Amino acid sequence: MNGFFLVVEGPEGAGKSTLVAGLAARMRAVGVEPVTVREPGGTPAAEAIRAAFLDPDHPLGPNTELLYVTAARAHLVQNVIRPALEAGRVVVSDRYELSTHAYQAAGRGLDPDKVAYVNRVATGGLRPHLTLVLDIPPEVGRARQAAGGKAGDRLEQEDPQFHRRVAAAYLAATGEGVRHLNGMAPPAAVLDAAWAELVTAEPETFGRRGR
Repeated sequence: MNGFFLVVEGPEGAGKSTLVAGLAARMRAVGVEPVTVREPGGTPAAEAIRAAFLDPDHPLGPNTELLYVTAARAHLVQNVIRPALEAGRVVVSDRYELSTHAYQAAGRGLDPDKVAYVNRVATGGLRPHLTLVLDIPPEVGRARQAAGGKAGDRLEQEDPQFHRRVAAAYLAATGEGVRHLNGMAPPAAVLDAAWAELVTAEPETFGRRGR
């Protein structure tokens, strides 16, 4: 594939959506028009799954939760992400498969090997070129959401221990293309650090264009 696949990850309130928006704006400023998506979601079918998945009045068991989120991912990869990459586009996703390991494996206690297998089925083995993980204590993230007046969805309303397991899984995440950023830094500093990682990972696309 000729495109570039960037994923932004992190626990609740880490600033993922803010960073995705900032990176997309900076990309446009240097002449790159990205395809931005979110998970679960990104297609009409996946957005319908998202609504049910996050509905506080729609209880789901751990295995059902895994299948919901990976079904939405499979549809997004097939219909948006893979075609965009094949066309040479830059794709920026707010969450991807690492979220499933953090929430369904670490958070819910599902077998990590089972989660990895279902993820491979959903993605067809498609991996990001770069994954930026925003590290932040779960208490800080939840306090940010409360201060912003955000109504908690089904996952956001989970108990503190669940969110600590999720945050710990993100903090421990390693692998090819995985880079950690300080989510406690000011948004402008986080954006600069993320852009530096992007330039390092793909200098031919971003490095020679400046900021």
